[in-house]
Amino acid sequence: MPGTSVIGLQWGDEAKGKLVDLLTDRHDVVVRYQGGANAGHTVVVGPETYKLSLIPSGIINPGVQCVVTGGVVINPKTMLSEVDGLVSRGLPIAGNLLISDRAHIIFPWHMAEDRILDESTADGENIGTTQRGIGPCYRDKVGRSYALRLGDLYRPTLKSRIEHIVGVKQKLLSALDQSLSDSLDSDAIYQEYAEYAERMQPYVGDTNCYLLDAVDSGKQILFEGAQGSLLDIDHGTFPFVTSSNSSGVGVSSGSAVAGRFIDRIIGVVKAYSTRVGGGPFPSEQENAAGVHLRENGNEYGTVTGRPRRCGWLDGVAIRYSARLGGVDELAVMLLDVLSGLKELKVCTAYEVNGKKTSDFPSHVDQLRDAVPIYETLPGWNEKIEDVQHLEELPAAARQYLEFISHYVERPVTFVSVGPDRKQTILCGSEMKRCGSV
Repeated sequence: MPGTSVIGLQWGDEAKGKLVDLLTDRHDVVVRYQGGANAGHTVVVGPETYKLSLIPSGIINPGVQCVVTGGVVINPKTMLSEVDGLVSRGLPIAGNLLISDRAHIIFPWHMAEDRILDESTADGENIGTTQRGIGPCYRDKVGRSYALRLGDLYRPTLKSRIEHIVGVKQKLLSALDQSLSDSLDSDAIYQEYAEYAERMQPYVGDTNCYLLDAVDSGKQILFEGAQGSLLDIDHGTFPFVTSSNSSGVGVSSGSAVAGRFIDRIIGVVKAYSTRVGGGPFPSEQENAAGVHLRENGNEYGTVTGRPRRCGWLDGVAIRYSARLGGVDELAVMLLDVLSGLKELKVCTAYEVNGKKTSDFPSHVDQLRDAVPIYETLPGWNEKIEDVQHLEELPAAARQYLEFISHYVERPVTFVSVGPDRKQTILCGSEMKRCGSV
């Protein structure tokens, strides 16, 4: 069973959704295995634009089974809103969507905790949480005592479980903010979530068994990562990270499919760098180049609408992420955004405490102190949105791609020059594999 994994190699927002959509018709199953509604994947098909947070991007393709596993944390209201939006646009969801009964559920107390506890670090720098309750839900998952999974919504003990948890959470919230002393109503929460459970029931099942059976039967499975590798809770720029394993190491733990069944891992990178919220960003450009990238790349969050911080491509960071995730090949996205820049820079090393290094620092303070060392390459003025073949790109654009490939030591097999499916150039082994998009 040749499984394929698509992971972001930066701080998220790498346009993974577009690549997953492109690859879906070559697979039987598309799997979302971590994160929550803090992810935002955009798929553009002709005049239609789809914005998804929880449902896999493969849902746009009829006949493909989409799976949301137990590694994901779910806000039922958000999930049902996505389902309703897709159904209203004529997409068949019934039979094409399976949600794990092991997935943990986000409740009102999680969102309240998020607003109070995760606003900033001790030094006042904002972590960048979307305040959708993702982190507190994962916190309860690890703590176990006050966690509820999707399968628990169908148990006769649900009401008493909610009453117990509300009693504990109310004390916590009141201690942190007295204005929240009566903010949780256990009866209202029970009624609300019982209704969500009833509406979601047709989609709920044991995704572990489903995916293990799919492996045994030789089905082609595509794993869709959310966020990016540098936001990984264990291997990213902690504490300015998400609450799950968003790098390649999280695929198996989140999906229940062993890594030995995944034989192709595609690392997705923007042709430049962005991040949201606080945290060190060595190649950030708070100047005309940064403005160009933000405005031409429409760098505003899919989920939050927040403007993203923009900068030059950080080769040190993506080489680290590619090695961490066992990446086989690269997809370089949003190359068209660079058109019009006279010169381009790629960070190929850092200077930390007076010493040059090409290793990505393990501590956030080291990364904050890192001075980027750049290689400068020529830019191009030509518009490239309509280019369909690699040789049609300006020479400087091809040189830029070759530089990235050489530095990261991975071939570039996809190049995106616009948001639409058709605005994708296939290179090398990918061109031989399928011939066309």
